[in-house]
Amino acid sequence: MTTPVFFPRLSTLALAAALLAGAAAPALAHGPQPHGEGGIASAPSKAVKAPFDIVHTRITTEGRTAVFHIGVSGKAGALKPTRTGRLAGSRVFSYVWPTTLDPAVVGFESGSGTLAFAVTAHPDFDDTPLFDENGDGNPGNDGNLWHSHWVVLQPDEACGPGALKVADIPAGPQPRLPKTWPGLPLLIDSPGWSPRLKGDTLEVRVPFDDIGPVQAARFDGVAAALRVNASVHSPLLCVADVFKVASGPLSLPGQVETGAPKR
Repeated sequence: MTTPVFFPRLSTLALAAALLAGAAAPALAHGPQPHGEGGIASAPSKAVKAPFDIVHTRITTEGRTAVFHIGVSGKAGALKPTRTGRLAGSRVFSYVWPTTLDPAVVGFESGSGTLAFAVTAHPDFDDTPLFDENGDGNPGNDGNLWHSHWVVLQPDEACGPGALKVADIPAGPQPRLPKTWPGLPLLIDSPGWSPRLKGDTLEVRVPFDDIGPVQAARFDGVAAALRVNASVHSPLLCVADVFKVASGPLSLPGQVETGAPKR
Protein backbone atom coordinates (compact mmCIF):
# COMPACT_ATOMS: atom_id res chain seq x y z
CA MET A 1 0.00 0.00 0.00
CA THR A 2 1.31 3.43 -0.92
CA THR A 3 1.84 5.78 2.02
CA PRO A 4 -0.22 8.96 1.50
CA VAL A 5 1.80 12.11 0.91
CA PHE A 6 0.26 15.25 2.33
CA PHE A 7 1.13 18.88 1.70
CA PRO A 8 4.69 18.88 3.04
CA ARG A 9 4.86 20.48 6.49
CA LEU A 10 1.97 22.73 5.52
CA SER A 11 -0.17 24.09 8.32
CA THR A 12 -3.57 24.23 6.63
CA LEU A 13 -4.93 26.25 9.53
CA ALA A 14 -2.21 28.83 8.94
CA LEU A 15 -2.91 28.70 5.19
CA ALA A 16 -6.63 29.29 5.70
CA ALA A 17 -5.91 32.18 8.06
CA ALA A 18 -3.50 33.71 5.55
CA LEU A 19 -6.02 33.36 2.71
CA LEU A 20 -8.85 34.92 4.64
CA ALA A 21 -6.59 37.73 5.89
CA GLY A 22 -5.28 38.40 2.37
CA ALA A 23 -1.64 37.98 3.39
CA ALA A 24 0.95 39.31 0.95
CA ALA A 25 2.32 36.77 -1.52
CA PRO A 26 6.03 36.35 -2.20
CA ALA A 27 7.43 37.61 -5.48
CA LEU A 28 7.71 35.15 -8.35
CA ALA A 29 10.97 34.17 -9.95
CA HIS A 30 10.34 33.82 -13.67
CA GLY A 31 12.49 31.10 -15.17
CA PRO A 32 12.28 29.33 -18.55
CA GLN A 33 8.61 28.80 -19.37
CA PRO A 34 7.80 26.68 -22.43
CA HIS A 35 4.08 27.33 -21.91
CA GLY A 36 4.34 31.10 -22.21
CA GLU A 37 5.20 34.02 -19.99
CA GLY A 38 3.86 34.74 -16.52
CA GLY A 39 2.36 32.36 -14.03
CA ILE A 40 4.38 29.91 -11.93
CA ALA A 41 7.19 27.93 -13.55
CA SER A 42 8.19 24.65 -11.86
CA ALA A 43 11.23 22.48 -12.54
CA PRO A 44 10.41 19.01 -13.89
CA SER A 45 10.68 16.21 -11.32
CA LYS A 46 11.61 12.60 -12.07
CA ALA A 47 9.91 11.63 -8.81
CA VAL A 48 6.48 12.61 -10.17
CA LYS A 49 4.63 10.71 -12.90
CA ALA A 50 4.83 12.86 -16.04
CA PRO A 51 1.05 13.48 -16.48
CA PHE A 52 1.03 15.11 -13.01
CA ASP A 53 4.48 16.71 -13.14
CA ILE A 54 3.40 20.37 -13.24
CA VAL A 55 5.92 22.62 -14.99
CA HIS A 56 3.76 25.69 -15.50
CA THR A 57 0.59 27.10 -13.95
CA ARG A 58 -1.22 30.23 -15.06
CA ILE A 59 -4.54 32.08 -14.87
CA THR A 60 -5.20 34.84 -17.39
CA THR A 61 -8.30 36.85 -18.18
CA GLU A 62 -9.73 37.74 -21.57
CA GLY A 63 -12.62 40.12 -21.10
CA ARG A 64 -14.90 38.47 -18.54
CA THR A 65 -13.42 35.00 -19.11
CA ALA A 66 -10.69 33.45 -16.96
CA VAL A 67 -8.40 30.89 -18.60
CA PHE A 68 -7.04 28.27 -16.18
CA HIS A 69 -3.85 26.66 -17.53
CA ILE A 70 -1.57 23.87 -16.34
CA GLY A 71 1.35 22.44 -18.30
CA VAL A 72 2.98 19.12 -17.38
CA SER A 73 6.11 17.29 -18.47
CA GLY A 74 4.10 14.44 -19.98
CA LYS A 75 0.63 14.04 -21.50
CA ALA A 76 -2.01 15.91 -19.52
CA GLY A 77 -4.84 13.66 -18.32
CA ALA A 78 -3.16 10.43 -19.43
CA LEU A 79 -3.62 8.75 -16.03
CA LYS A 80 -6.95 8.11 -14.30
CA PRO A 81 -7.88 6.13 -11.19
CA THR A 82 -8.54 2.41 -11.52
CA ARG A 83 -12.25 1.59 -11.25
CA THR A 84 -13.13 -0.21 -8.00
CA GLY A 85 -16.87 -0.69 -8.53
CA ARG A 86 -17.82 1.05 -5.31
CA LEU A 87 -17.98 4.60 -3.98
CA ALA A 88 -16.45 4.02 -0.55
CA GLY A 89 -12.67 4.15 -0.74
CA SER A 90 -12.61 5.18 -4.41
CA ARG A 91 -10.13 7.73 -5.71
CA VAL A 92 -10.32 11.00 -7.60
CA PHE A 93 -7.41 12.32 -9.68
CA SER A 94 -7.31 16.07 -10.00
CA TYR A 95 -5.57 19.15 -11.31
CA VAL A 96 -6.32 22.00 -8.91
CA TRP A 97 -5.90 25.78 -8.80
CA PRO A 98 -6.25 26.87 -5.13
CA THR A 99 -7.06 30.58 -5.06
CA THR A 100 -7.54 33.52 -2.71
CA LEU A 101 -11.01 34.14 -4.15
CA ASP A 102 -13.82 34.36 -1.63
CA PRO A 103 -16.16 31.36 -2.14
CA ALA A 104 -19.05 33.82 -2.45
CA VAL A 105 -17.73 34.76 -5.92
CA VAL A 106 -19.11 31.49 -7.30
CA GLY A 107 -22.15 31.11 -5.03
CA PHE A 108 -20.98 29.61 -1.71
CA GLU A 109 -21.09 31.22 1.73
CA SER A 110 -18.53 33.99 2.14
CA GLY A 111 -15.45 32.97 4.13
CA SER A 112 -16.37 29.27 4.12
CA GLY A 113 -12.86 28.06 3.20
CA THR A 114 -10.29 28.08 0.41
CA LEU A 115 -11.93 28.26 -3.02
CA ALA A 116 -10.26 26.11 -5.65
CA PHE A 117 -11.02 25.34 -9.27
CA ALA A 118 -10.44 21.70 -10.15
CA VAL A 119 -10.46 19.36 -13.14
CA THR A 120 -11.12 15.80 -11.99
CA ALA A 121 -11.71 12.22 -13.17
CA HIS A 122 -13.17 9.36 -11.09
CA PRO A 123 -14.62 6.23 -12.73
CA ASP A 124 -16.62 5.05 -9.69
CA PHE A 125 -19.20 7.84 -9.50
CA ASP A 126 -20.65 10.78 -11.40
CA ASP A 127 -21.01 14.23 -9.83
CA THR A 128 -22.15 16.27 -12.85
CA PRO A 129 -25.87 15.34 -12.99
CA LEU A 130 -26.75 18.27 -15.24
CA PHE A 131 -24.32 17.31 -18.00
CA ASP A 132 -23.86 14.32 -20.32
CA GLU A 133 -20.14 14.53 -21.04
CA ASN A 134 -19.91 11.36 -23.14
CA GLY A 135 -23.08 12.11 -25.13
CA ASP A 136 -24.73 8.73 -24.63
CA GLY A 137 -28.00 10.11 -23.28
CA ASN A 138 -27.22 9.17 -19.67
CA PRO A 139 -25.86 12.08 -17.59
CA GLY A 140 -25.00 9.77 -14.67
CA ASN A 141 -22.25 7.55 -16.06
CA ASP A 142 -19.39 9.79 -17.16
CA GLY A 143 -17.36 10.61 -14.04
CA ASN A 144 -14.37 8.91 -15.68
CA LEU A 145 -14.12 11.78 -18.19
CA TRP A 146 -12.19 14.89 -17.15
CA HIS A 147 -14.61 17.57 -15.97
CA SER A 148 -14.55 20.76 -13.90
CA HIS A 149 -15.61 21.75 -10.37
CA TRP A 150 -15.42 24.57 -7.91
CA VAL A 151 -14.65 23.20 -4.43
CA VAL A 152 -14.23 24.76 -1.01
CA LEU A 153 -11.29 23.26 0.89
CA GLN A 154 -10.94 23.13 4.67
CA PRO A 155 -8.37 21.54 7.00
CA ASP A 156 -9.44 18.35 8.77
CA GLU A 157 -7.12 16.14 10.83
CA ALA A 158 -9.52 13.24 10.23
CA CYS A 159 -8.09 13.14 6.70
CA GLY A 160 -4.54 12.86 8.06
CA PRO A 161 -1.95 15.14 9.68
CA GLY A 162 -2.12 18.60 8.10
CA ALA A 163 -4.51 17.37 5.37
CA LEU A 164 -7.34 19.12 3.56
CA LYS A 165 -10.84 18.00 2.61
CA VAL A 166 -13.63 19.23 0.40
CA ALA A 167 -15.86 20.90 3.00
CA ASP A 168 -18.77 18.79 4.19
CA ILE A 169 -22.31 20.17 4.56
CA PRO A 170 -23.50 19.22 8.04
CA ALA A 171 -27.08 18.32 8.87
CA GLY A 172 -29.32 21.29 9.46
CA PRO A 173 -30.06 24.47 7.52
CA GLN A 174 -28.51 24.34 4.05
CA PRO A 175 -25.82 26.93 3.38
CA ARG A 176 -25.76 29.15 0.31
CA LEU A 177 -24.90 27.01 -2.73
CA PRO A 178 -24.35 27.62 -6.47
CA LYS A 179 -27.21 26.87 -8.87
CA THR A 180 -25.23 23.98 -10.38
CA TRP A 181 -24.50 22.30 -7.01
CA PRO A 182 -24.70 18.55 -7.79
CA GLY A 183 -26.66 17.55 -4.68
CA LEU A 184 -23.76 16.01 -2.76
CA PRO A 185 -23.30 16.88 0.95
CA LEU A 186 -20.19 18.86 0.02
CA LEU A 187 -19.28 22.44 -0.87
CA ILE A 188 -18.78 21.51 -4.51
CA ASP A 189 -20.13 22.97 -7.74
CA SER A 190 -20.41 21.27 -11.13
CA PRO A 191 -20.62 24.23 -13.54
CA GLY A 192 -20.02 22.26 -16.73
CA TRP A 193 -17.05 24.22 -18.10
CA SER A 194 -15.30 21.76 -20.42
CA PRO A 195 -11.55 21.21 -19.96
CA ARG A 196 -9.36 21.07 -23.05
CA LEU A 197 -6.50 18.59 -22.84
CA LYS A 198 -4.02 18.66 -25.67
CA GLY A 199 -0.54 17.19 -25.44
CA ASP A 200 1.14 18.52 -22.33
CA THR A 201 -1.46 21.22 -21.66
CA LEU A 202 -4.75 21.48 -19.78
CA GLU A 203 -6.89 24.61 -20.14
CA VAL A 204 -10.40 25.58 -19.07
CA ARG A 205 -12.23 28.78 -20.02
CA VAL A 206 -14.51 30.02 -17.25
CA PRO A 207 -16.85 33.03 -17.71
CA PHE A 208 -17.67 35.41 -14.85
CA ASP A 209 -20.27 38.13 -14.43
CA ASP A 210 -17.65 40.25 -12.63
CA ILE A 211 -14.04 39.52 -13.58
CA GLY A 212 -12.67 42.06 -11.08
CA PRO A 213 -12.26 39.70 -8.09
CA VAL A 214 -10.53 37.15 -10.34
CA GLN A 215 -8.02 39.73 -11.60
CA ALA A 216 -7.16 40.61 -7.98
CA ALA A 217 -6.73 36.99 -6.86
CA ARG A 218 -3.64 34.87 -6.31
CA PHE A 219 -3.33 31.17 -7.05
CA ASP A 220 -1.20 28.03 -7.08
CA GLY A 221 -1.26 24.76 -9.00
CA VAL A 222 -1.61 21.27 -7.51
CA ALA A 223 -1.83 17.76 -8.93
CA ALA A 224 -3.38 15.41 -6.38
CA ALA A 225 -5.50 12.39 -5.59
CA LEU A 226 -8.52 12.60 -3.33
CA ARG A 227 -10.15 9.69 -1.53
CA VAL A 228 -13.79 9.03 -0.71
CA ASN A 229 -14.02 8.04 2.96
CA ALA A 230 -14.38 4.29 3.41
CA SER A 231 -17.48 4.85 5.53
CA VAL A 232 -18.86 7.53 3.16
CA HIS A 233 -19.34 9.87 6.12
CA SER A 234 -17.84 13.18 7.18
CA PRO A 235 -15.22 13.86 6.06
CA LEU A 236 -16.56 12.52 2.78
CA LEU A 237 -13.77 13.57 0.41
CA CYS A 238 -10.16 13.96 1.62
CA VAL A 239 -7.04 15.14 -0.18
CA ALA A 240 -4.99 11.95 0.22
CA ASP A 241 -1.98 12.10 -2.11
CA VAL A 242 -0.31 15.25 -3.38
CA PHE A 243 1.73 14.54 -6.50
CA LYS A 244 3.12 18.05 -6.98
CA VAL A 245 2.58 21.67 -5.87
CA ALA A 246 3.64 24.25 -8.45
CA SER A 247 5.10 26.68 -5.91
CA GLY A 248 6.55 23.97 -3.65
CA PRO A 249 5.20 25.22 -0.29
CA LEU A 250 1.66 26.01 -1.55
CA SER A 251 2.28 29.73 -1.02
CA LEU A 252 -0.19 30.84 -3.73
CA PRO A 253 2.28 33.24 -5.37
CA GLY A 254 0.62 33.31 -8.81
CA GLN A 255 -0.83 36.61 -9.98
CA VAL A 256 -3.69 36.63 -12.49
CA GLU A 257 -2.73 38.38 -15.71
CA THR A 258 -5.00 40.37 -18.00
CA GLY A 259 -4.99 39.64 -21.71
CA ALA A 260 -4.04 36.60 -23.77
CA PRO A 261 -0.65 35.16 -22.67
CA LYS A 262 2.43 35.76 -24.78
CA ARG A 263 4.00 32.65 -26.23
